[in-house]
Amino acid sequence: GEILTDVLRTRRKGLNRKKATEAAIEILKEVKLADAESILSKYPHQLSGGQRQALTLLMATYQTPKLLLLDEHTAALDPGTAEKVLNLTRRIVDENQLTCLMITHNMQSALDLGNRTLMMDQGRIIYDVSGEERAKLTVRDLTEKFREKSGRALNNDRMLLGL
Repeated sequence: GEILTDVLRTRRKGLNRKKATEAAIEILKEVKLADAESILSKYPHQLSGGQRQALTLLMATYQTPKLLLLDEHTAALDPGTAEKVLNLTRRIVDENQLTCLMITHNMQSALDLGNRTLMMDQGRIIYDVSGEERAKLTVRDLTEKFREKSGRALNNDRMLLGL
């Protein structure tokens, strides 16, 4: 059966199967992760990581949430697929004017997306930046801020390389 269509229908009361299917196909075509129509008949465990993330994002935002929380939602994806999912995220957040909290270790994504960046160390906020100051920052600036605020060098290759 059309698993995704059924999930979408339960998330938004009154949505008929045809409209739910059309919405799912539109999003899948946009992210260009596979043949959209064939994905709809698959179970979630049969989908690639990028396909699952795109569909999860669609389902999470089908009814406009007050807050969209994204916790490392591209961490397990290859760089090309991660970029597609991030572009989809940006579009959905912008179009729906959502408040979104994205947790990431990718410092470039932290600077590219959104309008405020919080840096944490051992569970506490050590740097909070927005506006013009944030617009000028680079990944190198963020690593220096981390060293300055935490008193130690940042030694996580995944953060430094944006992987």
